[in-house]
Amino acid sequence: MMNVNKAKAPDVVLARCPSYDPADCRAALEQVVEAFGGLDWVRPGMRIGIKANLVAGMKPDAAATTHPELLRALVEMVKARGAEPVIGDSPGGLYTAVYVNRIYHATGMDTVGAVLNSNFGTKEVELPEAKLAKTATVTEWLLHCDGIINFCKLKSHGMMGLSAAAKNLFGTIPGTMKPEYHFRYPNPEDFANMLVDLDEFWKPQLHLVDAVVAMEGNGPTAGDPKPVGLVLGGRNPHSIDLVCAKLIGLDPATVPTLCAAQARGLCADDPDALEISGAWRDFICPDFRTITERNGLQFQNMFHGKAGQLFSGFLQRYIAARPGVEKSACVGCRKCEQVCPAKAIRMAAGKPKIDRSACIRCFCCQEFCPKGAMQVRRPALARLLVHG
Repeated sequence: MMNVNKAKAPDVVLARCPSYDPADCRAALEQVVEAFGGLDWVRPGMRIGIKANLVAGMKPDAAATTHPELLRALVEMVKARGAEPVIGDSPGGLYTAVYVNRIYHATGMDTVGAVLNSNFGTKEVELPEAKLAKTATVTEWLLHCDGIINFCKLKSHGMMGLSAAAKNLFGTIPGTMKPEYHFRYPNPEDFANMLVDLDEFWKPQLHLVDAVVAMEGNGPTAGDPKPVGLVLGGRNPHSIDLVCAKLIGLDPATVPTLCAAQARGLCADDPDALEISGAWRDFICPDFRTITERNGLQFQNMFHGKAGQLFSGFLQRYIAARPGVEKSACVGCRKCEQVCPAKAIRMAAGKPKIDRSACIRCFCCQEFCPKGAMQVRRPALARLLVHG
């Protein structure tokens, strides 16, 4: 990957984008990109990988995926530099041409004027700067690109709290291997460090966030659209995520990827320490519905030895959030049973039943449930302790 001139660029840029009208998208994207040199690092003949968020085969107005109108504007800008833009992702499910092409069509990617990735090979690579994941099996297509632009969607997330720039690069893990990584790193802190390891491996030249309409509530696939009216950009995914967390009312201390990045010195502790272009506080959404229940257990290591084990077990059983089934919304499709890496779900009378002793709280079932029937739930004691 080539180096980018980083002189005098802000840490994060916010551009107002009130709608997905083509003119609004183009103006907002140009404002963001111009702050970072106007893609001056892109040269004729280069192959530029655009890593979109295509988590599921959902229409653009569901607010689960990067909107095609923004991607169309970016594609035109890359082409104007004489380069070839290639859009791709590995959503949950089979990483095959048949499956991913369906995702491309459903999400509108086949309308944006770019080459859509057709290389579905994978490769095991070493992550030299990794703290936790020293190796990873990744989608091969990005390895053949001369530069990478990470274009994510702002969403709430059941396990990580926030899905934005840092989380989006989990889409470089092949779809059918994602549950394996959840099982390998079931603890949110370990999973977050794995994500940061991936971020440090890929090092995209630019990160962009579609926050024109974000997703709140039961994200990252079954939440509700929430207008925010912004496009964000920057070169550091964690600085962008720090601002995004503040925008949607999340305490950065409850976002595991931010905590992991800050512990490594990759991110400031507060947006005030960043150079931000744009009045970000004007876009704070005080009523944005987030998922914070999976966190708040920072005190679980306050005891050591046997006492610590007992206390941690108590927290896991009576305090920690867990996936639960909203039976009225369940259609019995068995997706949760299929994706569960711990094999903790079986069908009973056409509905999923969760083996709590086997559940690792990775929330794969919640993330990939097509009907939003799997939801993050807090035990009664946890609700009582925080007054509901």
